[in-house]
Amino acid sequence: ERPREFLIQALERVAAARRAEGEFPDLMDDANLGAMFGLLDVLGQGHVTAPQFREALKTLGLGTEDLQTGDD
Repeated sequence: ERPREFLIQALERVAAARRAEGEFPDLMDDANLGAMFGLLDVLGQGHVTAPQFREALKTLGLGTEDLQTGDD
């Protein structure tokens, strides 16, 4: 209902987690993840390839250098 207050609280929790004073907030729920997966799995096969997965993480600004996946 109040996006500004929500963002302020979320950023405060992130700052506290970086100072090791708490845990990072969960900003996504299962519905969000399902929607994102649906965008990647355009053919509805129930899976995505390792390269698709890596590109999705990069698009979200997440690092992939330590990610270990198979080629299938």
